[in-house]
Amino acid sequence: MMHWTVLLAVEEAAKEGGLFDIDATLPLMAVQFLILVAVLNVIFYKPLTKSIEERADYIRNTQVAAKERLAKAQQLAQEYEQKLGDSRRESQKVIAQAQADAQKIAAAKVAEAQKEAQVAREKAGQEIEQQKQDAMRSLEQEVDSLSHQILEKLLGPELVK
Repeated sequence: MMHWTVLLAVEEAAKEGGLFDIDATLPLMAVQFLILVAVLNVIFYKPLTKSIEERADYIRNTQVAAKERLAKAQQLAQEYEQKLGDSRRESQKVIAQAQADAQKIAAAKVAEAQKEAQVAREKAGQEIEQQKQDAMRSLEQEVDSLSHQILEKLLGPELVK
């Protein structure tokens, strides 16, 4: 029975003209479609498009700002590296100058110590020479005394004066 009802429906549809009837309903549907498109455009698509454009502008502005900040950060890093290099060179100069000064001071102290040692050596030499001369005088006196005693013993005390 079900077959008969489907066949009857198909026959009725075939009599009326098929899938689309080109009569007054087609232009009415077209007008409804255009009104729907206009309403959707005003209510939904324009605000959505505006939001999408605002978001795109925000993203573009954020990217530009980020690029500017990155460029500034790179510039600052380069400046800091340059200043660091300058500071290192300056500190190396200061260290080299301090080492040169220390060597000069050490050389001066060594020269002064050598001079003091030379003075002490000369003073010691003079003292030794003085002691030598004192010892020679003392020996001469003893030699004279001994010579005199020998002469007295050999010649007698009367002849030696």
